[in-house]
Amino acid sequence: MPLYDYCCPQGHLFEQLAAIADRAQQACPACGQTSDKIPSRISLGGQANPGRPADMMPQTWRGTYEGNPEYTGQLRREWSKRRKLEEKHPELRGDQRPVHAHEGRYHAKPLRAGDPLPTPRGTDT
Repeated sequence: MPLYDYCCPQGHLFEQLAAIADRAQQACPACGQTSDKIPSRISLGGQANPGRPADMMPQTWRGTYEGNPEYTGQLRREWSKRRKLEEKHPELRGDQRPVHAHEGRYHAKPLRAGDPLPTPRGTDT
């Protein structure tokens, strides 16, 4: 039995398993009113992968395997696809501020432009 989408007069949306030949209306689980079938959303197989955001791209020469041409070419293609996707869907953009420090104590959370500078260890302010 396929899964169908329904909408009641109150606007509640729900899914229900129903036979293809079944034309009967379903009762809304939220309010109990009879609900009509609505067009289902499209379901695509697999997962969409937007690729790595800028934060996850290599930031150092070592991160590119010392400039390995095959790897840097792959990064360029990946970054080009990511830029096009971000232009089309701005909500996918990450933090666009420049990274000032990303190694050592900043490895887990890079220091970006505009971030407050952490106080040195052992000083009270």
